[in-house]
Amino acid sequence: MRIGLILQPFTDENMRLAAQLGATEVVTHMPAGDYADLALLKSRVGDMGLELNVLEGLVPMNEAVMGTAGRDAEIEAFKRGLDKMGAAGISVLCYNFMWWTPGLGVVRTSMTTRDRGGAWVSSFDAEQIADAPPVEGAIADDERMWEHLEYFLKRIVPAAEEAGVKLAMHPDDPPVSLRGQARIMRSVENFERLLQVVDSPCNGITFCQGCFSEMGADIPETIRHFGDKIHFVHFRDVAGTVPNFRETFHDNGKTDMHAAMAAYRDIGYEGVMRPDHAPFLEGAGDEGDPSGYTMLGKVFAVGYMRGLLETVMKEQQ
Repeated sequence: MRIGLILQPFTDENMRLAAQLGATEVVTHMPAGDYADLALLKSRVGDMGLELNVLEGLVPMNEAVMGTAGRDAEIEAFKRGLDKMGAAGISVLCYNFMWWTPGLGVVRTSMTTRDRGGAWVSSFDAEQIADAPPVEGAIADDERMWEHLEYFLKRIVPAAEEAGVKLAMHPDDPPVSLRGQARIMRSVENFERLLQVVDSPCNGITFCQGCFSEMGADIPETIRHFGDKIHFVHFRDVAGTVPNFRETFHDNGKTDMHAAMAAYRDIGYEGVMRPDHAPFLEGAGDEGDPSGYTMLGKVFAVGYMRGLLETVMKEQQ
């Protein structure tokens, strides 16, 4: 298991910080431009003593998600992105099937909910948006969305196989249909269905612990259930479930995080995991907006993860 970080901002100083904390990987988005831009990015990360093996987000895919006129062009652009990744030796793509339009995507009703010591975390309370009107163009029918996903996967998975890239579907966040839009990546059962649409070693999961916890899933049990279909991990936790939950420090939620780390060990997971949605340490020096991606909260998160990793690996000896 290798610890990675998204860097905000993406600077040499933050890459040095990542290395000093003991992370070995940088996780980032596909850069705009040609293959050369991706190769230069990978080289820049390597020059700092780190590795780039996972991308989150490849190209826009709203048309593919919604099944509208431009979906075939988006799918072809997605395939070209996979080819670039394969040529650069970047082996995992984290993506999602949410409709990224105003009022949807990752939805929170607060970014300044209080956690330990007054730190700011994000939270979601469905009651606060219960009266919000449906988003124009939304599709309420789950089966139509499954048709769109099947159309997408049957064209993308063979391209991923050819490129040598593993696809890792991220859950909807929050995992619930919202404002008239069906969001189908919202349950363990629906992820099982995803894996059955195209049975391939390249068709897998981003196991976002926070999202699966929002679903009410037993995290260690679900890790063991999906096993080698887990291609990437977001290590985070929440208090509560849909329709009302909040983020927490990584050691302050409802999940037994030691048991979760032991489950990754037991399934033989050797991929990248990164802390996600770290609290914003308001009043303690954190800088920028409370997005969940600022750097100071990650210092604690990486130390906690490294301690858990050392413990579970020694327990195996």
